[in-house]
Amino acid sequence: MHLTAENKLKKIIIVGDRVLIKLKKADEKTSSGLYLPPGVKEKEQVQQGYIIKVGPGYPLPIHSEENEPWKKQEERISYIPLQAKEGDLALFLLNGAHEIVYEGEKFYIVSQQAVLMLEREEEL
Repeated sequence: MHLTAENKLKKIIIVGDRVLIKLKKADEKTSSGLYLPPGVKEKEQVQQGYIIKVGPGYPLPIHSEENEPWKKQEERISYIPLQAKEGDLALFLLNGAHEIVYEGEKFYIVSQQAVLMLEREEEL
């Protein structure tokens, strides 16, 4: 399979309660008119970015029925889903994030606990 811009992130599986975030483009200029070099905004404690992929959520304990040992044990993993969804704009704590570079692009893997707020475009 050949990687293209459309399918390069399809191979990524986010684990557990984590989300994959791509930083929102920072304004190049401050409100007073000063131009900031790249990287200044990236050092702030709270960042914002778009959620690209989400993990399955928090795993629930598996209930085993030991009184019927002849039954075939099926893999029945259940998860409590995350509030975050793909496409949401997230405000998150940078110290709770892990920076990665994948296919030349910078992303952050963030636990849902480090996400402070979500903005979702939905019809009301």
